[in-house]
Parts: sequence; C-alpha cells; structure tokens
Amino acid sequence: MIERIRFGTTKEGEEASIYILENSKGMHVQLSDFGALVLTILFPDKNGYIKDITLGFDEMEDYYNTDTGFGAYVGRNANRIKNASVTIEGTEYCLDRNDGKNNLHSGFNRSHCKMYDANYGKSREGCYVEFSRASLHLEQGFPGDLKQKIRYTLTEQNELIIDYKMIGDKTTVVNPTNHTYFNLNGQDCGNVLQHELEVYSNAFLEIDEEFIPTGKILDVENTPMDFRKKQIIGTQIDSNYVQIIRAKGYDHNYVFPNDRKLKKMAMLHSEESGITMSVYSDLCGLQVYSGNFLNGVIGKNGIKYEERSGICFETQYYPNACNEEQFPSSILKAGETYKSRTIYQFTNCKKEEI
Repeated sequence: MIERIRFGTTKEGEEASIYILENSKGMHVQLSDFGALVLTILFPDKNGYIKDITLGFDEMEDYYNTDTGFGAYVGRNANRIKNASVTIEGTEYCLDRNDGKNNLHSGFNRSHCKMYDANYGKSREGCYVEFSRASLHLEQGFPGDLKQKIRYTLTEQNELIIDYKMIGDKTTVVNPTNHTYFNLNGQDCGNVLQHELEVYSNAFLEIDEEFIPTGKILDVENTPMDFRKKQIIGTQIDSNYVQIIRAKGYDHNYVFPNDRKLKKMAMLHSEESGITMSVYSDLCGLQVYSGNFLNGVIGKNGIKYEERSGICFETQYYPNACNEEQFPSSILKAGETYKSRTIYQFTNCKKEEI
C-alpha cells in the first residue's frame, strides 16, 4: 500500500510530500521527495508493540539541519575527501571545506535539502517510491551533470531496499549512501549502547586525527573494532584504543571484498525489543557511526537526542576513495552507469531464536 500526504513547503516555495509504504507484516516506512529522506520506520517489537526505530524530526524545516543528516540520502559523495579537493582527468576541483580543511558529505550544499521528482508503484519485489533529480555541473563542486535515481522498496520480507542508479556526462565522483540513525528500542528510548552488533569484516581503515583514512588497513583482531562475533556496542566504545579515542567512539569504515556481490555486512539486535536488523550491500565499505556527535538536538515528539542515541550503517566506497590510488575507485567515467543496492531487513524474533 502507498499513501501520499503533504509534508511542508521548501525554502524555494515547492510543496513537499510524504510517501507512506506499508506491507502486510506491520512494517511502515515514511519517505519524502524533499531530500529523498527516510523519515520513519515503524516495526513491531517482540510483544507486538509498534516502535519508531529511526531518529528524525517532526517538521520538514528541521531537516535543513545539515549536522545530523537524519534519514538523509547523501550524494554525490558520502564521507570525507581530504583537503576538499579531487583531481579528475588532470583538472583539480575544489570543494567546500565544511569539516576543518576537508570535505564531508559533499559540503554545505547537501543533497538532502533538495527536491526530487517522485514516481511510485508496485514491482515484483514490493511497493516502491523512486526519487530522481539531476545534479548540475559543479553544483557541489564536482564535474558534470549527474542524473540520480534513488528507489526505496518495501518487501513482504520486511526489507527496505535502496537502489541507486547514477549516470553523468563527465567523469566525476559518485559515492552515495544513506545516513539513517537506528535505535531498535525506539527513537525515544535513550542510547544504543546495550544493542548487540556483528560486523562480518576482518579489517577496517585506520583514520588520522581529522578522520581521514591514512591508507592503512588494520586487522580487527584483538581490538575493540572486532565485531565478527556478537558483542554489546557499549562494552569497548570508551576504551583507550587510539582509533576509538580519535573518533570518540565508532566512526570507521569496515573493509569488504570489492566484488560487487550482495553480501551480509552487519547485524544489529536489541534484546529489549527483540528487533533485529541485518544490513546487506554490494559495496566494499561499511561506515559504522555510533552517533558520537549528537548533542541534544530536539527530534520527534520533543525527544532530545544525546550522543549515541542512534547508530548508522552507511554502505559506500571507502572515504577519500577518489584520491587514494590503492582504494577501489569512486570515480565514474562519463557515460557509464553506477548501480548499487543496500538492504535493511528487520525481524522481531526473540533473542534465543536468532
């Protein structure tokens, strides 16, 4: 089922809508053509009570707050670019320095503050809404007109599928992601420190003091970064491990094979609610961010989101991949098509049944 309702008016005077997707299992997803945002995911817990498991705002105007990125589609490039600069085919492109001397999530002119055309219907996988928009040459400092499509599909298997499709008329950087913050106890239930996490990776990218990858790939063995076996997030989040200290918690990119095959990357579980979320992607990187810089911003229903109130799973190429020759490249050639799929799947079985 798909329903469309009014959301608000943009700063440019355009009318924005909310698109509501529901399946027969009780899962409910709200999306918007403003920012291609994920506004809300409602899902029943182990006792059948409906939980809103994503952080966000009640009012459209609050989504102009670029510091949180609640529910955001992030394009053209997610994460950080060193020195806010990239050289493509011999030409240097200077980007916004919105994170010290570096570029974060493509700068000040964020993709989640734009309006998108919406197309919705039903496919063999489920009900979907597809948002599309052309990002024009140098809009965020990147070359070329880039046609973007972001399709959200809700399946009967309680999957929220995100399909990205991009094509540009010039060689450019393409590395989109989704920046939804999850709290499986409910967005109004404090922090995620008692959630259990698994990340199926042997390695992660070392970061410097500015959160930029050094180029080194570190083994998770015998470090607080090791989630190959289930552990409680809060157990080592304040350890004296240098990578934890630098990020003020978890804010690191885990390394996966660059084979473009859909793979299970992570699993998050709350014993309190009984809800489990599994993360799948065909990409080589997963940024796990434990909401370390949430600072009391007021969200839905007046809830104050303090640090670690939610956790993000951002599927992507590695940070600064456009500048690191040894990393899988985030450079898309002119006329070529970028496609990628991310899946967030939810269950509400009891812990002992997992």
